[in-house]
Amino acid sequence: MRNNDYIECWLTDMDGVLVHENHPIPGAAELIERWVATSKRFLVLTNNSIYTPRDLAARLAASGLEIPEENLWTSAMATAEFLKGQLPGARAYVIGEAGLTTALHEAGFVLTDTNPDYVVLGETRTYSFEAITMAIRLILEGARFIATNPDVTGPSKEGVLPATGAIAALITAATNRDPYIVGKPNPMMFRSAMNQIEAHSETTAMIGDRMDTDIIAGMEAGLHTVLVLSGITQRADIDAYPFRPDQVINSVADLIDTF
Repeated sequence: MRNNDYIECWLTDMDGVLVHENHPIPGAAELIERWVATSKRFLVLTNNSIYTPRDLAARLAASGLEIPEENLWTSAMATAEFLKGQLPGARAYVIGEAGLTTALHEAGFVLTDTNPDYVVLGETRTYSFEAITMAIRLILEGARFIATNPDVTGPSKEGVLPATGAIAALITAATNRDPYIVGKPNPMMFRSAMNQIEAHSETTAMIGDRMDTDIIAGMEAGLHTVLVLSGITQRADIDAYPFRPDQVINSVADLIDTF
């Protein structure tokens, strides 16, 4: 197993890497404990924009993973940071849950449906026709279109649900305007996370289970990439891509004794 002593900071995906269907993947709790105990700088990244870090930490704790809320970085938080750098104190019409509205509010944005500078689309389990119609009209009137992440479906106990990417496609079809998408695989998500923990690309690693999001975005951000085989991508899938991760391991359990 490769020695990762030179890695000072770690970014990691959540689903398929640390948890699977609300159960911790073997080794995940021990790895998080090791990082916390050694004061390692790390962030757990998720494209899910529904939950605030506090809510997400509580949900993960119920699943058996104790992750401090300051070590969680969501697409909602990345979106708020991005927009704060673009137009501080702007006005935004938001479709989303508390994770997104709280992040934008804390970043100084005014949430309104009156002359907004941005329409910001995030994840929710209750997309309404009225809200989507309002978003379409505001974009046609000149509001800039932002989406937290490109995922077109999400899981539920009953089966797949339409997610941000699917609703964004609907709005695009009605407005002929494509959104700027902040979440993975946009390297912007990783850069904002690295800024949060004062990390440098040369000494930061990204752990993910998907070649088409985590690994390609980590590579484009200049990070050391670690593919785990505990999620979506399997070893036989790797050769289908024109790029390769720096490391391939069975699960995060293989990392515990490498630093």
